[in-house]
Amino acid sequence: MRLLNLLVVATVAAAQNINNGGSSDFTNVGTNMTSNATYSNPIMTLNVGDPWMTRYQSNGEGWYLFTYSTNDNVTLRRSQSLTDDWDHADERVVFNPDPDSGLPYATDLWAPEIHNISGTWYINFSATPDFDAPPPLQDAMCPFECPAVNHRMFVLQGDGPDPWTCNFTMKGMLNTFDQFAIDGTYFQYNDQLYHIYSCWENTYSAWPANLCITQLSDPWTVVSNLTDRRMISVPDQPWEQVPYGRAGRLATNEGPEQLTNPATGQNFVVYSAARVNTPFYCLGMLELVGNDPMQYQSWKKHTEGCVFHQNTQEGVYGTGHASYTTSPDGSQNYIVYHAQTTPNPPCEKQGLLADPEESH
Repeated sequence: MRLLNLLVVATVAAAQNINNGGSSDFTNVGTNMTSNATYSNPIMTLNVGDPWMTRYQSNGEGWYLFTYSTNDNVTLRRSQSLTDDWDHADERVVFNPDPDSGLPYATDLWAPEIHNISGTWYINFSATPDFDAPPPLQDAMCPFECPAVNHRMFVLQGDGPDPWTCNFTMKGMLNTFDQFAIDGTYFQYNDQLYHIYSCWENTYSAWPANLCITQLSDPWTVVSNLTDRRMISVPDQPWEQVPYGRAGRLATNEGPEQLTNPATGQNFVVYSAARVNTPFYCLGMLELVGNDPMQYQSWKKHTEGCVFHQNTQEGVYGTGHASYTTSPDGSQNYIVYHAQTTPNPPCEKQGLLADPEESH
C-alpha cells in the first residue's frame, strides 16, 4: 500500500541545466505564472501519491488535469490554475473496480497517468487482484517478501475528445510477460511508442526494482517479446540504494517519466530512486544518447547523484515520483511531485511547488 502523501509542484529550468551537472531541491514559495501571484507549498494536503498532471484545452478554455494513487480507483481532478486549492478541486472517478471481483485490476490501483495519443485519451495504471497479499506458496518463491508480485499494468481508453466528460473503459493489460510491473509510462521517440516501467529481473526476484522498456504498436499492445525486453537502468549507484550503498534489496528505480528539451531535441527519463518510505527517495535521470531506445547502450545515467532531492532545512524529505507540465502560455515548466513531512517512517507525504533550478 502506498503511504500518505501530499501534493508538491516546482518550477523547472530547461532540462539541459540539470544535464550540465546541477542538482536541485525545492523552495516553499514560488510565482504562479498564470497570475504572477505568490503561492506556497504544498498545493494539496490530502492523501495523494504518485502525482501526474497535464494541460489540455476544452471549448477554448485551458485546464490542468491531475490524477494520483488512490489505491481503490482512478480519480481525476481539474482546475484552471496550477496552484489553486487542489484539496477542493473538481473531482471525477473514471474507473472504480469491485475489489472483491478477483479481476487482475481489482485492488491497489497505483500511479495512474493520462495521455493524449493521436487524439485519443488513455489512462495507464498498475493494479493487483489480491490487495498485495499473494498466496503464501507464491510469496515463498521470492528470496524476500514480495507482496506486489502480482502487480501488472493496465490501459483505459476514452471515447471522446474531452477527458473530463468522456467515458473510460478497460482496453486491456499491457504485456509484461506475467511479471511484476508498476509505474509504467509512455515514451515517444521518432514516431515510435514505447512502454517504460519498473520491473524485476525475473518473476520472483523481488529486488532490485529496475527500469524496463518494450516497444508498442499502439498504447495497449506490446510487440516486444521477453527476449527483446531491455533493462535500461538498474539501481547500481549508492544513492539509489537504501541504506545508502546497500546493494540488492530496497534498491529501487521506479516512476519513470519522459522529459524532452524542445530547444535541443534531447530526451530524458526522470525516475525515482532509493525507497519511497524513506527521506532518501529522490529523482535520478537517464539521457537517450543513442538512436535505439531498446538498447541499453543508448542510455546514459546521470551518475553524480540525485538531480532532485530532499531539503532538510525546509523540512521536506523523500521528494519523488514527478511529472511535468507548463504554465498556460508555455513559458514556464513545472515539476509536480510528492514528498514527506518527516524523515522517519511511517511517512506522511506532501506535494509541493518549488523552483529546483532558478533558486540555485
